[in-house]
Amino acid sequence: MNAPAPTPSSLLRRLEWRVRHTADSLLGGEYRSVFRGRGREFDQVVHYEFGDDVRDIDWNVTARRGELYRKKYVEERELTVVLLFEDSLSLQFGSGVRSKRNTLLELAGLFALLSAGNRDRAGFWHATPTAQLVREPVRGRTAIVETAAVLLGRPVPDLDAGGEVNVDWRRFLQTFPRHSVVLWLGDFAPRPAPPVWTALCTRYQMIGLRVEDPWERILPATGSITAVDPGTGELLPFDTSSKASRARHALWVRARDAYWQQLFPSRVDRLTVTTEDDLLQAVIRFFRSRMQVLKR
Repeated sequence: MNAPAPTPSSLLRRLEWRVRHTADSLLGGEYRSVFRGRGREFDQVVHYEFGDDVRDIDWNVTARRGELYRKKYVEERELTVVLLFEDSLSLQFGSGVRSKRNTLLELAGLFALLSAGNRDRAGFWHATPTAQLVREPVRGRTAIVETAAVLLGRPVPDLDAGGEVNVDWRRFLQTFPRHSVVLWLGDFAPRPAPPVWTALCTRYQMIGLRVEDPWERILPATGSITAVDPGTGELLPFDTSSKASRARHALWVRARDAYWQQLFPSRVDRLTVTTEDDLLQAVIRFFRSRMQVLKR
């Protein structure tokens, strides 16, 4: 049975302690490099200040205005992190002490604190089968922590309501600035890709963060159980020991993995965690793996 979810403030305090005492020394350089290491794009011309790279001086503008100006690039601007939390009903499952939903919320809290520690902006988009809540990116530790607390404190979607989560992707594209890092947290059950997926990948750095329960990878043969259909909210009998049930489950696992890899072909753009993982260590491994590939 799942343990009760901690309050948003207590969870964030615990996560912040771990981030400060573990992640700061291990992730300080990796954090900026893994999200900024894709080249530079011209943004605007600004005054040259002592210590700036002289190679960036714009001599044409300098000659016209009679004082030094340099070119500023996109990578120099503060990073904008968007936590896209797809709160599907299936996230409420958990065979152990932690549900998939609680696992993803903790992961969202970790990334929010990392962005706060690196002086970036962070916001979120929370989508359920019945509602969508948006918080535009904010700057500063206090504002980001408050924003993260709102996300972590969102009520659990009602199972009786049923239905799938449908993100308003076109509105999403209009809400957040170009070059944002979008951390898409969800279940990623097999289905068609978003209709504007190409536009999303062109405008943003799309990173997939998927959660799975050990039972989803290897179904235990425990006999007949009662399961909730997340699409309809119905209670249905499910025989985990029958060959037919296990064959359908294996087919679903393959379809889910195929959809996951279709969305994020590069392994450095996707991270799968389980409800049993140490999430901070999983994030550290993800950053290190991404750094190794980007340095090639």
